[in-house]
Amino acid sequence: MGSSTITTKDGVEIYYKDWGKGQPIVFSHGWPLSADDWDAQMLFFLDHGYRVIAHDRRGHGRSTQTEDGNDMDHYAADLAALTEKLDLHDAIHVGHSTGGGEVVHYVANHGMKRTAKVVLISAVPPIMLKTKDNPDGLPIEVFDGFREALAANRAQFYVDVASGPFYGYNRPGAKPLQGIIDNWWRQGMMGGTKAHYDCIKAFSETNFTEDLKKIDQPALVLHGDDDQVVPYKDAALLSAKLLKNATLKIYPGYPHGAFTIHHDVINKDLLEFFKS
Repeated sequence: MGSSTITTKDGVEIYYKDWGKGQPIVFSHGWPLSADDWDAQMLFFLDHGYRVIAHDRRGHGRSTQTEDGNDMDHYAADLAALTEKLDLHDAIHVGHSTGGGEVVHYVANHGMKRTAKVVLISAVPPIMLKTKDNPDGLPIEVFDGFREALAANRAQFYVDVASGPFYGYNRPGAKPLQGIIDNWWRQGMMGGTKAHYDCIKAFSETNFTEDLKKIDQPALVLHGDDDQVVPYKDAALLSAKLLKNATLKIYPGYPHGAFTIHHDVINKDLLEFFKS
Protein backbone atom coordinates (compact mmCIF):
# COMPACT_ATOMS: atom_id res chain seq x y z
CA MET A 1 0.00 0.00 0.00
CA GLY A 2 1.08 3.56 -0.66
CA SER A 3 -0.78 5.92 -2.95
CA SER A 4 -3.18 5.26 -5.78
CA THR A 5 -6.40 6.50 -7.37
CA ILE A 6 -9.96 5.31 -7.75
CA THR A 7 -12.32 6.35 -10.54
CA THR A 8 -15.84 7.39 -9.56
CA LYS A 9 -19.03 6.58 -11.49
CA ASP A 10 -18.86 9.97 -13.22
CA GLY A 11 -15.25 9.43 -14.31
CA VAL A 12 -13.42 11.49 -11.69
CA GLU A 13 -10.05 10.22 -10.47
CA ILE A 14 -9.69 10.51 -6.69
CA TYR A 15 -6.13 10.35 -5.37
CA TYR A 16 -5.52 8.76 -1.98
CA LYS A 17 -2.77 7.59 0.38
CA ASP A 18 -3.19 4.33 2.28
CA TRP A 19 -0.52 3.36 4.81
CA GLY A 20 -0.25 0.68 7.48
CA LYS A 21 -2.50 -1.98 8.94
CA GLY A 22 -4.99 -2.06 11.79
CA GLN A 23 -8.18 -0.10 12.42
CA PRO A 24 -8.58 2.42 9.58
CA ILE A 25 -8.61 6.16 10.18
CA VAL A 26 -9.87 8.15 7.18
CA PHE A 27 -8.99 11.85 7.03
CA SER A 28 -11.00 14.43 5.05
CA HIS A 29 -9.22 17.74 4.45
CA GLY A 30 -10.40 21.34 4.41
CA TRP A 31 -10.79 23.83 1.58
CA PRO A 32 -8.79 24.35 -0.64
CA LEU A 33 -6.18 21.85 0.50
CA SER A 34 -5.25 18.19 0.03
CA ALA A 35 -4.46 14.95 1.85
CA ASP A 36 -1.03 16.45 2.63
CA ASP A 37 -2.63 18.67 5.26
CA TRP A 38 -2.82 15.58 7.49
CA ASP A 39 0.92 14.80 7.47
CA ALA A 40 1.32 15.23 11.25
CA GLN A 41 -1.65 12.94 11.93
CA MET A 42 -0.79 10.31 9.31
CA LEU A 43 2.71 9.76 10.71
CA PHE A 44 1.59 9.83 14.35
CA PHE A 45 -1.25 7.33 13.99
CA LEU A 46 0.70 5.07 11.64
CA ASP A 47 3.31 4.86 14.41
CA HIS A 48 0.53 3.94 16.87
CA GLY A 49 -0.61 0.92 14.88
CA TYR A 50 -3.46 2.33 12.81
CA ARG A 51 -4.11 2.14 9.09
CA VAL A 52 -4.19 5.76 7.88
CA ILE A 53 -5.95 6.90 4.72
CA ALA A 54 -6.34 10.39 3.28
CA HIS A 55 -7.69 11.45 -0.10
CA ASP A 56 -7.70 14.58 -2.21
CA ARG A 57 -11.30 15.77 -2.66
CA ARG A 58 -12.45 16.07 -6.28
CA GLY A 59 -11.07 19.27 -7.77
CA HIS A 60 -8.38 19.45 -5.07
CA GLY A 61 -4.78 18.30 -4.88
CA ARG A 62 -3.93 15.46 -7.27
CA SER A 63 -7.53 14.48 -8.03
CA THR A 64 -9.28 15.46 -11.26
CA GLN A 65 -9.78 19.23 -11.64
CA THR A 66 -13.52 18.93 -12.04
CA GLU A 67 -15.76 21.48 -13.72
CA ASP A 68 -18.93 20.21 -12.03
CA GLY A 69 -20.01 17.99 -9.14
CA ASN A 70 -18.26 20.25 -6.64
CA ASP A 71 -20.91 19.84 -3.94
CA MET A 72 -21.43 17.87 -0.73
CA ASP A 73 -23.51 15.14 -2.38
CA HIS A 74 -20.64 14.31 -4.74
CA TYR A 75 -17.98 14.70 -2.04
CA ALA A 76 -19.83 12.22 0.19
CA ALA A 77 -20.41 9.81 -2.70
CA ASP A 78 -16.70 9.97 -3.59
CA LEU A 79 -15.79 9.12 0.00
CA ALA A 80 -18.28 6.25 -0.11
CA ALA A 81 -16.68 4.97 -3.31
CA LEU A 82 -13.27 5.05 -1.63
CA THR A 83 -14.39 3.23 1.51
CA GLU A 84 -16.12 0.58 -0.60
CA LYS A 85 -13.12 0.13 -2.90
CA LEU A 86 -10.83 -0.34 0.09
CA ASP A 87 -13.52 -2.42 1.87
CA LEU A 88 -13.18 -0.43 5.07
CA HIS A 89 -15.09 -1.46 8.18
CA ASP A 90 -14.99 -0.16 11.77
CA ALA A 91 -13.46 3.03 10.35
CA ILE A 92 -12.82 6.23 12.24
CA HIS A 93 -13.61 9.29 10.10
CA VAL A 94 -11.84 12.56 10.88
CA GLY A 95 -12.82 15.76 9.07
CA HIS A 96 -11.42 19.27 9.29
CA SER A 97 -13.44 22.32 8.23
CA THR A 98 -15.07 21.48 4.85
CA GLY A 99 -13.91 17.91 5.43
CA GLY A 100 -16.05 17.83 8.56
CA GLY A 101 -19.08 18.51 6.40
CA GLU A 102 -17.98 15.81 4.00
CA VAL A 103 -17.63 13.30 6.86
CA VAL A 104 -21.03 14.13 8.36
CA HIS A 105 -22.77 13.92 4.97
CA TYR A 106 -20.99 10.64 4.14
CA VAL A 107 -21.66 8.89 7.44
CA ALA A 108 -25.33 9.93 7.58
CA ASN A 109 -26.09 8.96 3.98
CA HIS A 110 -23.63 6.17 3.09
CA GLY A 111 -21.42 5.04 5.93
CA MET A 112 -23.44 4.21 9.03
CA LYS A 113 -22.56 0.51 8.95
CA ARG A 114 -18.89 1.01 8.10
CA THR A 115 -18.14 3.77 10.64
CA ALA A 116 -17.05 3.27 14.25
CA LYS A 117 -16.36 6.84 15.35
CA VAL A 118 -16.48 10.39 14.00
CA VAL A 119 -14.24 13.39 14.69
CA LEU A 120 -15.03 16.95 13.64
CA ILE A 121 -12.18 19.48 13.90
CA SER A 122 -12.99 23.16 13.33
CA ALA A 123 -15.76 21.84 11.11
CA VAL A 124 -18.40 23.74 9.12
CA PRO A 125 -21.60 21.92 10.28
CA PRO A 126 -24.41 22.55 11.01
CA ILE A 127 -24.42 25.50 8.54
CA MET A 128 -22.14 28.51 8.16
CA LEU A 129 -24.43 30.89 6.27
CA LYS A 130 -26.63 33.37 8.12
CA THR A 131 -30.27 32.52 7.41
CA LYS A 132 -33.65 33.03 9.07
CA ASP A 133 -33.13 29.74 10.91
CA ASN A 134 -29.43 30.43 11.59
CA PRO A 135 -29.30 34.09 12.66
CA ASP A 136 -25.80 33.80 14.14
CA GLY A 137 -24.24 32.59 10.88
CA LEU A 138 -21.96 34.58 8.60
CA PRO A 139 -23.63 36.86 6.03
CA ILE A 140 -23.51 35.89 2.34
CA GLU A 141 -21.29 38.93 1.71
CA VAL A 142 -18.43 37.15 3.50
CA PHE A 143 -18.53 34.26 1.05
CA ASP A 144 -19.10 36.55 -1.92
CA GLY A 145 -15.87 38.22 -0.83
CA PHE A 146 -14.08 34.86 -0.89
CA ARG A 147 -15.34 34.23 -4.43
CA GLU A 148 -14.36 37.71 -5.59
CA ALA A 149 -10.85 37.42 -4.15
CA LEU A 150 -10.37 33.93 -5.61
CA ALA A 151 -11.50 35.01 -9.07
CA ALA A 152 -9.38 38.17 -9.02
CA ASN A 153 -6.08 36.64 -7.85
CA ARG A 154 -6.25 33.17 -6.37
CA ALA A 155 -2.51 32.96 -5.69
CA GLN A 156 -2.45 36.15 -3.61
CA PHE A 157 -5.71 35.27 -1.84
CA TYR A 158 -4.20 31.98 -0.68
CA VAL A 159 -1.07 33.75 0.60
CA ASP A 160 -3.28 36.14 2.55
CA VAL A 161 -5.41 33.37 4.10
CA ALA A 162 -2.46 31.20 5.16
CA SER A 163 -0.37 34.08 6.52
CA GLY A 164 -3.36 35.62 8.30
CA PRO A 165 -6.51 34.14 9.85
CA PHE A 166 -6.10 30.41 9.08
CA TYR A 167 -3.32 29.86 11.64
CA GLY A 168 -3.97 33.00 13.68
CA TYR A 169 -0.76 34.51 12.35
CA ASN A 170 -2.50 37.90 12.28
CA ARG A 171 -2.82 37.91 16.07
CA PRO A 172 -0.49 40.01 18.28
CA GLY A 173 2.52 37.99 19.38
CA ALA A 174 1.99 35.22 16.82
CA LYS A 175 5.16 33.75 15.28
CA PRO A 176 4.39 32.79 11.67
CA LEU A 177 6.26 29.80 10.25
CA GLN A 178 7.00 30.41 6.58
CA GLY A 179 7.11 26.70 5.76
CA ILE A 180 3.55 26.20 7.01
CA ILE A 181 2.34 29.21 5.03
CA ASP A 182 4.14 28.01 1.89
CA ASN A 183 2.79 24.47 2.28
CA TRP A 184 -0.79 25.76 2.59
CA TRP A 185 -0.28 27.85 -0.56
CA ARG A 186 1.30 24.89 -2.40
CA GLN A 187 -1.63 22.62 -1.60
CA GLY A 188 -4.17 25.26 -2.59
CA MET A 189 -2.54 25.98 -5.95
CA MET A 190 -2.43 22.26 -6.82
CA GLY A 191 -6.23 22.21 -7.09
CA GLY A 192 -8.59 23.59 -9.70
CA THR A 193 -9.90 27.15 -9.65
CA LYS A 194 -13.43 26.16 -10.71
CA ALA A 195 -13.68 23.45 -8.07
CA HIS A 196 -12.40 25.77 -5.36
CA TYR A 197 -14.83 28.51 -6.42
CA ASP A 198 -17.79 26.12 -6.34
CA CYS A 199 -16.69 24.60 -3.03
CA ILE A 200 -17.21 27.94 -1.27
CA LYS A 201 -20.96 27.50 -1.83
CA ALA A 202 -20.75 23.85 -0.75
CA PHE A 203 -19.06 24.55 2.58
CA SER A 204 -21.00 27.70 3.42
CA GLU A 205 -24.57 26.96 2.31
CA THR A 206 -25.03 23.21 2.90
CA ASN A 207 -27.24 22.53 5.91
CA PHE A 208 -26.01 19.45 7.79
CA THR A 209 -28.58 19.59 10.59
CA GLU A 210 -30.50 16.44 9.57
CA ASP A 211 -27.24 14.56 8.87
CA LEU A 212 -25.98 15.31 12.37
CA LYS A 213 -29.23 14.09 13.92
CA LYS A 214 -28.88 10.70 12.16
CA ILE A 215 -25.39 9.90 13.47
CA ASP A 216 -25.32 7.80 16.63
CA GLN A 217 -21.67 6.71 16.63
CA PRO A 218 -19.40 8.21 19.30
CA ALA A 219 -18.30 11.62 18.06
CA LEU A 220 -15.58 14.02 19.18
CA VAL A 221 -16.07 17.70 18.33
CA LEU A 222 -12.93 19.84 18.62
CA HIS A 223 -12.70 23.59 17.96
CA GLY A 224 -10.54 26.56 18.91
CA ASP A 225 -12.27 29.56 20.43
CA ASP A 226 -10.12 31.91 18.32
CA ASP A 227 -11.13 30.33 15.02
CA GLN A 228 -11.50 33.28 12.62
CA VAL A 229 -12.65 31.11 9.70
CA VAL A 230 -15.40 28.96 11.25
CA PRO A 231 -16.61 30.63 14.47
CA TYR A 232 -17.03 27.91 17.09
CA LYS A 233 -20.26 29.14 18.69
CA ASP A 234 -22.24 28.61 15.48
CA ALA A 235 -20.45 25.37 14.62
CA ALA A 236 -18.99 23.09 17.31
CA LEU A 237 -21.45 24.06 20.05
CA LEU A 238 -24.46 23.39 17.82
CA SER A 239 -23.05 20.22 16.22
CA ALA A 240 -22.30 18.69 19.62
CA LYS A 241 -25.94 19.26 20.64
CA LEU A 242 -27.33 17.72 17.44
CA LEU A 243 -25.14 14.60 17.52
CA LYS A 244 -26.55 11.81 19.68
CA ASN A 245 -23.28 10.75 21.32
CA ALA A 246 -20.85 13.67 21.21
CA THR A 247 -17.95 14.86 23.35
CA LEU A 248 -17.10 18.54 22.94
CA LYS A 249 -13.71 20.13 23.55
CA ILE A 250 -12.98 23.83 23.02
CA TYR A 251 -9.32 24.91 22.98
CA PRO A 252 -8.65 28.41 24.35
CA GLY A 253 -6.84 30.59 21.83
CA TYR A 254 -6.52 27.95 19.10
CA PRO A 255 -7.03 29.01 15.46
CA HIS A 256 -8.73 27.26 12.54
CA GLY A 257 -5.62 25.30 11.53
CA ALA A 258 -4.85 24.20 15.07
CA PHE A 259 -4.31 20.52 14.23
CA THR A 260 -1.24 21.54 12.22
CA ILE A 261 0.42 23.99 14.58
CA HIS A 262 -0.76 22.28 17.79
CA HIS A 263 -0.64 18.70 16.55
CA ASP A 264 1.18 17.54 19.69
CA VAL A 265 -1.87 18.40 21.83
CA ILE A 266 -4.59 17.43 19.37
CA ASN A 267 -3.03 14.11 18.34
CA LYS A 268 -2.95 13.02 22.00
CA ASP A 269 -6.61 13.95 22.43
CA LEU A 270 -7.52 12.06 19.27
CA LEU A 271 -5.61 8.97 20.40
CA GLU A 272 -7.38 9.00 23.76
CA PHE A 273 -10.75 9.16 22.00
CA PHE A 274 -9.84 6.41 19.52
CA LYS A 275 -8.80 4.09 22.36
CA SER A 276 -11.83 4.86 24.58
